[in-house]
Amino acid sequence: MTNPITYKIWTVVMIQREDKVLLLNRQHDDFKGFIPPGGKIDFPESFVEGAIREVKEETGLKVNNLVFKGISEFVNPTVFERYIMMNYWTKDFIGDLLENPPEGELHWIKIEEAKNLPMQKDIKIRFDLFFEPGTFEIQTVWNEEKNEPDEVYIRRT
Repeated sequence: MTNPITYKIWTVVMIQREDKVLLLNRQHDDFKGFIPPGGKIDFPESFVEGAIREVKEETGLKVNNLVFKGISEFVNPTVFERYIMMNYWTKDFIGDLLENPPEGELHWIKIEEAKNLPMQKDIKIRFDLFFEPGTFEIQTVWNEEKNEPDEVYIRRT
């Protein structure tokens, strides 16, 4: 008998304006640091609908013409969990930034300076891939006993 697998799906949207990207300075729960807007997909919405909704909720911006950049995921073979992040990029948006965003302060950061900011390791790993041609797949295999990654596989597709 096989164990059931738990799947959780999130989105990330890298919004670019000239030589800058919009990042949230998130300072709550276990996911702190500068991150692109995004969040959990609500069932049964599509991945793109979820990405558009999350950006609107977190920033106030309405994004359009999302370009799919790739998938990043954490797999935990011990507890049969797979966390999947759908990664998008766009430079097409309208609206004004929220004055009191719910997830953290919003900042337009120069692309070449962004990775010097405090940032989750998995965001740093994929950051440059948003700006390269093509798509990517990143798979992080989680070690439950050590509570850290065992292996990280990066594939440009």
